[in-house]
Amino acid sequence: MPTRLAISLALLASTALPAFAEPVFNRVAAFPVAANLPKETAGEVPTSAEIVTASEDGMTLVYSDSPHGGIGFIDITDAHAPKPAGYLKLDGEPTSVAVARGNVLVALNTSESKANPSGRLVAVDLAGHAIGAACDLGGQPDSVAVSPDRSFAAVAIENERDEKVNDGALPQMPAGYLALVPLKDGTPDCAKMRRVDMTGLAAIAPEDPEPEFVDINDQNEVVVSLQENNHIVIVDGASGKIKGHFPAGSVALEGVDAEKDGKLDFTGKIEARPREPDAVKWLKDGRIAAADEGDWKGGTRGFTIFNHDGSVSYESGATLEREVARMGHFPEKRADKKGIEPEGLAKGTFGGQDYLFVLAERGSVVAVYRDTGAAPELMQILPSGISPEGAVTIPSRNLLVTANEADLGKDGGARSHVMIYERAEGEKAYPTIVSIDDKAGNPIGFGALSALAAIEGRPNQFWSVSDSVYGKMPRIYMIDAATKPARIVSALNVTRDGKPAAKLDLESLTPDGKGGFWLGSEGNPEKEVPHLLLHVDGKGAILEEIAFPEKLLESQTRFGAEGVALANGKVWVAIQRPWKDDPKNETKLLAYDPATKEWGAVLYPLDKSAEGAWNGLSEMTVHGDHAYFIERDNQIGDKAKLKAVTRVPLSELKPAPLGNKLPIVSKETVRDLVPILAEATHGYVVDKVEGLAIDAQGEMTIVTDNDGVDESSGETLFLKIGNVNDKAASLKK
Repeated sequence: MPTRLAISLALLASTALPAFAEPVFNRVAAFPVAANLPKETAGEVPTSAEIVTASEDGMTLVYSDSPHGGIGFIDITDAHAPKPAGYLKLDGEPTSVAVARGNVLVALNTSESKANPSGRLVAVDLAGHAIGAACDLGGQPDSVAVSPDRSFAAVAIENERDEKVNDGALPQMPAGYLALVPLKDGTPDCAKMRRVDMTGLAAIAPEDPEPEFVDINDQNEVVVSLQENNHIVIVDGASGKIKGHFPAGSVALEGVDAEKDGKLDFTGKIEARPREPDAVKWLKDGRIAAADEGDWKGGTRGFTIFNHDGSVSYESGATLEREVARMGHFPEKRADKKGIEPEGLAKGTFGGQDYLFVLAERGSVVAVYRDTGAAPELMQILPSGISPEGAVTIPSRNLLVTANEADLGKDGGARSHVMIYERAEGEKAYPTIVSIDDKAGNPIGFGALSALAAIEGRPNQFWSVSDSVYGKMPRIYMIDAATKPARIVSALNVTRDGKPAAKLDLESLTPDGKGGFWLGSEGNPEKEVPHLLLHVDGKGAILEEIAFPEKLLESQTRFGAEGVALANGKVWVAIQRPWKDDPKNETKLLAYDPATKEWGAVLYPLDKSAEGAWNGLSEMTVHGDHAYFIERDNQIGDKAKLKAVTRVPLSELKPAPLGNKLPIVSKETVRDLVPILAEATHGYVVDKVEGLAIDAQGEMTIVTDNDGVDESSGETLFLKIGNVNDKAASLKK
């Protein structure tokens, strides 16, 4: 092992859990909001959870669903087992929800166009879901909040710009404003609604303020973010008078990945740009937290805490984004834009301690901070499904809830979910793997881990690789799993002639027993990426590139090498799915003889896939008298039926020459991974279980591929799943 790796490993030490550990937040349930729709439409209609609120008793959640035009209700009497509680279609686009007594107030966009905005504030009975009072707001609403004393609601009337008009530049009239609506027993008094004019305040397009988000404190002060105007306004809720306002300012960043270039590099800089805050939240002592997402010209990838007078109490800078990167959640495809995009905020007091929760839309995480009154203390980062938008805390039940807006069902991906977390004694379930910093003090960026291999003679140590998501920097990672979470302690770039090797999609690896590696690169004929078997040295330099034989490539598809293993003196390559010359539900296990340069193959029998799905292989490794595989479908969430560890006797790996009739091996199932994945962090079952390693004692470890956080929750699950010889685990024929 190189000296620098030995030094890194020496710095890692397991830490025992304190005798009286502080309670932690862990996810306890994931509710797919499509479950609220009738069965005949649930699989066809896009639906979303954007803003979420809770009934005053904390037993019911309500979320806004803009794409489907309604609001959904969730029964969380048992927070660990949420149930559908109804859905109400509305005449318009719900943009926000807030509870007032026995009503949920819905901000409803009814605009015929952005140039002619309109909207209403609608009261819906929480118990019977009946529509009550409805106020004409006179413009397009975005955010709604209810005062702590339930005396009024504040609605941000954004009248949002059209990004297709004049390149989205401001001003675009009509101007937005703040609406203040008195409440009586939770019912809005529409006749007494007041408009608060906000023109002439911001230095940026003062004639066209675009209020984005509102929050109200115990003194009935309303804080309003004017996102595109990069301004924050404080309004007295009783009189409607503006008490103060200030520009949100700008931030320059260092130590960030600032280029969308197919590699993770946290040494970049970003010149000063406007914060352009989205969500704002009152904290104690009159401080204001702002999620600096950006929209028009800004976005600074973190959050800021302002004092009441507009001075900065705390600026996160790049610290949050770098922590997210250490968890493998950095969205490289957003590197040149707004990075992780902090968008939503929530606060709550749990166990006498104040917390601030920061939602990163593109990183798909929730950062949990202890609000100290000065610099906040980062306690945890939680996984949150895809694109968390809104959150609510229920301190009386020790609950945190997030609404995740992305619905990728049309493309076979995850549906929109509401996630529920509970604060309780125990250990943090997530993350399961992180990275340490390199010698320069920057995060070792990782993601899309597509293979796993045990390091011989080194218990709890593994190799892994990243796939084509990071095509400009293919890497081999070393993992130390002696600690929890496991840690990536080093990375080797795979190079060709001294430069990062291009046109590779590394999906498999195995040590060659001589200090180097065999790697499988999955080809794609449509993108002129070849199917390759690679031999590299211990520094990642390619020693040999072995193309698949022409006889084989005549029937190629893009589903290629997904596993590499050494057995019977040959390098075996597991092909993910049947190629054009394969029988249905049978895929090849290729054998390459390094001594003779000859190829052969056998056939592996895949389980029959469900309608609309496919099954294939994602890994191959050898232990004892068997070759082990991951066989999985391409489904996610409730649709996932097959994620399994299987095995084939080595005695059956007797390859026939290509072009001849190939023998079929027999298999048995060693582990059903679906319940393991479901229970790991109580989220939905992820699609891509792509790595399996078995150490000398037979202990199995798996890892999932997070697709580089591209249309994915970003979660990487690194899990120990027991011993292959564990008789308690059933073996299924």
